[in-house]
Amino acid sequence: MKNIVTIQDMYKSFFGVVAMDGMNFSINEGEIRCLVGENGCGKSTLIKMISGFYAPDEGSLTINGTPYKRITPAESIANGIQVIYQDFSLFPNMTIAENIMMYDTVAKKRPFIHWKAMRKRAVETLERIHFQIDPDLYVSELNVAQKQMVAICRAIVQEARLLIMDEPTTALTTKEVSKLFDVVAALKAHGVSVLFVSHKLDEVLEICDSITIMRNGKNVYDSQKGDKVLSKEEIIFYMTGKRFSNATYDFRDPGEAPLMEVEHYTMRGAFQDVSFSLRKGEILGITGLLGCGRGELAESLFGLIPADSGSIRINGREAGIFRKVDDALAHNIAYVPEDRLTEGLHLDQSIADNAVSRIIGRFAGRTGLLDIKGLSRQKEESLSSMSVAGMKPQNPAKSLSGGNQQKIVLIKWLASNPDILILNCPTVGVDIGAKNDIHGIVRSLASEKGVGVIVISDDIYEIMQLCNRVLVMKDGKISMETDVRNTTMEQLETYLASEEEGGAAS
Repeated sequence: MKNIVTIQDMYKSFFGVVAMDGMNFSINEGEIRCLVGENGCGKSTLIKMISGFYAPDEGSLTINGTPYKRITPAESIANGIQVIYQDFSLFPNMTIAENIMMYDTVAKKRPFIHWKAMRKRAVETLERIHFQIDPDLYVSELNVAQKQMVAICRAIVQEARLLIMDEPTTALTTKEVSKLFDVVAALKAHGVSVLFVSHKLDEVLEICDSITIMRNGKNVYDSQKGDKVLSKEEIIFYMTGKRFSNATYDFRDPGEAPLMEVEHYTMRGAFQDVSFSLRKGEILGITGLLGCGRGELAESLFGLIPADSGSIRINGREAGIFRKVDDALAHNIAYVPEDRLTEGLHLDQSIADNAVSRIIGRFAGRTGLLDIKGLSRQKEESLSSMSVAGMKPQNPAKSLSGGNQQKIVLIKWLASNPDILILNCPTVGVDIGAKNDIHGIVRSLASEKGVGVIVISDDIYEIMQLCNRVLVMKDGKISMETDVRNTTMEQLETYLASEEEGGAAS
C-alpha cells in the first residue's frame, strides 16, 4: 500500500510550550485514519505541519516519497493535500461554482476565466458526490452541511490525494453526518485518503480504518487497517491515561422555592411560550435539533437578545424580561457562550488577565487606580481553581488549546460567584479529559454551592451525564420534559431522531 505522508521524530514548541514531542505518524493511500487526543495534545500542530503552515524545529516529513525539511502551503497543495477547517474558508459573496473552482483557477494562474467551462466542471464535481444543489446559489445562503459539501468539492477539484477534515461534524444533524460519511466512503473508493480529526468517539469508531491517538505531543497508540478495533473506553484511556466514572448527577431537592422561574417566554421567529423552573443546586439540560430555538433561548436569558413577551422570576421576585446583559448581571447570572473565541475571551490578552476580566472592577479604587497586589492574588486564586494543561499565565489566551480556552472562560465567570450559571454548548470541540474536568466543576458548583445550572447542548451523552432533568425543544417549543432517572440515552436519542424524521417529512 502506497504511503502518502510520513512524519518521524518531529518536535515543535510555541511560547515555550512543547506542542510536538517526537511525534511519529503515517497515512496510506485510500485509508480513513482518525486522529484523536485531548485538546493541546498537538493534533492541530500536526495538521499544520503537513499542510505547510508550520515548520518543525526537528524531525522529518515525507510526502509522496519526497522528503522535506520544510514544506510550503503551495507545495503541500501541489502534493494533493487539502485541509477543510471548521470555518470551511469559503467566500460568502461568491456562488457555489465560483467557490469550488476559485483555488483551481488561482493555482493554474489563468489570466482569463471561462465561466461556462468553470461552471460545467463545478457541476460535474457536485454530481460526483451526489450533492444536488443549484451551483449559482451564493454560499451565504447555505447551511453548515451544504457549506461543508462545497468545501469537499473544492478539494476534489484540486485533485486531493489526502483530505484532512478538522472536527467536520460539530454542527451537523444525525442525517447530515450520515450523508457526510457516505461521501467520505466514496472518496476512499476512489483512492483518496482521509485524515478525520474528531472528539466524537462514536463517530470515530464508525468511520475509521485505522486510528492514531496523541497525548502530550506524541503518538501513544497507532493501529493499522485490519487491526482489532479499540473500545471507546480504551481510546479514552490512551488519550488521557485515566479511567472515568459513568456516574450521573444525583440532585437532592432542597425543598425551597425555585431559584428561577421562566413563564411564557416568547421571541418571534425563535421560540414561543417557553415555561420552566430551575431549583437551587439543579443542573437542567435543554436540548433539541439545530434550529429548535435553544441557542436563542440561552442568549435571551442573559439579556443578549431580549424576548418579546413573558416573564422571569428570580427567588420569587418578578424580574420581567432581561432586555440587556446588565439586567442578568444584576441578578448574579453568569453565561458561558458557545463561541468562546469571539464572545468569551480577549485572545491577545494574557491568560491571567482573562481570568479576572469579569471582576476587575472590584479592584479599582475611587480614583480608578487598580489594587495590583489584590488583583495578583485574585489571578493566582482563580487560575488555581482549575487544572489547565501547559498554561503559562503571562501567555496570551490564544496560545491555549480549545478545551483550555473554555476552562479560562469558565474560570472568568466563576470568579463572580454566580447564583445561576448558563452554559451554552460548554464542551463543543473539547476533548474527553477537559470535558470530564468541566463536568466535575459544574457538579461541584451545583451540589456544594447550590448554583442553579442550565446546560444548552446537543450532546445527548453530555446531557445524560451532567444533568438531572432535561427539556427537549422542537420548533421553538418545549416538546418533552424528563428526569434522567426515568429515561435512557437511547430513548432520548430515539425521540430526537423521530423529531428529525418528522421535520424532514413536513
